[in-house]
This record gives sequence, C-alpha cells and structure tokens, in this order.
Amino acid sequence: MKWLYLIIAILGTVLPLSQFVPFLAANGLDLPLFSRQLFQTHVSAFFAMDVIVSSLALWLFVFAEGRRRGMTKLWLYVVCSLTVGVSMALPLFLFFRERKISANSAP
Repeated sequence: MKWLYLIIAILGTVLPLSQFVPFLAANGLDLPLFSRQLFQTHVSAFFAMDVIVSSLALWLFVFAEGRRRGMTKLWLYVVCSLTVGVSMALPLFLFFRERKISANSAP
C-alpha cells in the first residue's frame, strides 16, 4: 500500500502542475488574475473552497498523527499543500507515515 501512496503523490504532483505551469508561462505569478480565475464561476469556487478546507483538515491531521508517530519535518507537508496541493501532500504524508510504521514494527 505504501508504494501506491507514492505513485498517487507523483500523480498528485504532475497532474495539477500540468495545468498550472501553462498559466505561469502565459501570465507569470499574477496572483490577482489567478484568484479571479479561481473564483470566476460557482463551480470553480466550489472546488477552491473544498480544497482550502481539505488543506486545513490535512494540516491538523499531519501535525496530530505525525507527532503521535514521532515523525519529523511535518512542516514539509504544509509546504507541499501550499505549493502543489492536497493531491500531493496527503499521499506523500501517508507514504512516509507507512514507512515510519514499518520501521517501528521491524525487529
């Protein structure tokens, strides 16, 4: 299962960036334009709000579960969610969580 998380993290990085990189190439890091386009329709605003709330829930989960498991560099998953998204940060965290669990259960 742990390797499936890594594959999903890779897909969760490549697929969103495949849509964001063309925007950057055409407009640079124009945050006002990005925000206008993100909230331009009710449907896109729905997805944006869903991802924002999911990110907050992810951060709470990462810090609670990560500390409980004795994981380090938990801030990295917050950075991943802010730079790429939940689609990268969550499966990446789950991959490293599984590695930690495996390492702790090894003889």
